[in-house]
Amino acid sequence: MDLGTGAVIHVGLACQEAEIDEQWSYVFEKSNQRWLWHAVDHATNTVLAYVFGKRKDEVFKKLKELLEPFGIKKFYTDDWGAYERNIDESSHIIGKENTQKIERKNLNFRTWIKRLTRKIICFSKLEQMHDIVIGLLINKIEFGIDIHAI
Repeated sequence: MDLGTGAVIHVGLACQEAEIDEQWSYVFEKSNQRWLWHAVDHATNTVLAYVFGKRKDEVFKKLKELLEPFGIKKFYTDDWGAYERNIDESSHIIGKENTQKIERKNLNFRTWIKRLTRKIICFSKLEQMHDIVIGLLINKIEFGIDIHAI
């Protein structure tokens, strides 16, 4: 970034530790599950990245790819197999004692977005609309993006 003085500042993304979790909802009917996979900075509880999809390794790999620029050294997760298969053992810590912030974030999302609650009459009929509504809220809450300006 050039500040007009000829000096250039390079802005880098950094996060030492991240919590990762997945949260289910559904589109149209409960048999059509849709998962929100996301990661938060362990220190600040800020969402670093998120993806939508099935509860499959391929979807987690997309999230992991989005996290690469942060240079994360430790990942805290639950014991879901996709994490064990795709995160190096030396940087992976499994357990609930280090995932409290992301679990609280999941609860907040469920409270704010009816589409994420498990027993409700409010649900999405299209995957695209489901992802857009949840993504807009995450962007508004986490990054301060004004959804009215979009």
